[in-house]
Amino acid sequence: MNTDEEIRRIFAGCRTIAVVGLSSKSDRPSNGVASYMQDLGYEVLAVNPNETEVFGNIAYPDLASVPKKIDLVDIFRRSDEAGKVVDQAIAVRAKAVWLQEGVIDQEAAQRAADAGLMVVMDRCWLKERRRLR
Repeated sequence: MNTDEEIRRIFAGCRTIAVVGLSSKSDRPSNGVASYMQDLGYEVLAVNPNETEVFGNIAYPDLASVPKKIDLVDIFRRSDEAGKVVDQAIAVRAKAVWLQEGVIDQEAAQRAADAGLMVVMDRCWLKERRRLR
């Protein structure tokens, strides 16, 4: 379980956020959360092989294709796909991984923590940001 201080550290220290599974469809939770992130001044990078552009910016097929340093990897994928994304986050040396509400993979979370990443699991970034504001 994350403390409020740990979550605040992620909000303060992770300004470039790769949102894996970000959809261009405005009715999808990933789109609403990422739009909120952008409104707060975070740099949002779309990672979704099924998208070419989200919010007027290029969408990347995977984390390795992102040409800049990623601070936080926010995962909007099914739990059974989260481990692969966590391994990519470790490979690109992200500072943190955030597995959205309902995304649960204990083994992947442990791998990330063992690699030195901050980890939040089964929580909504937007709800936590509003709660701790």
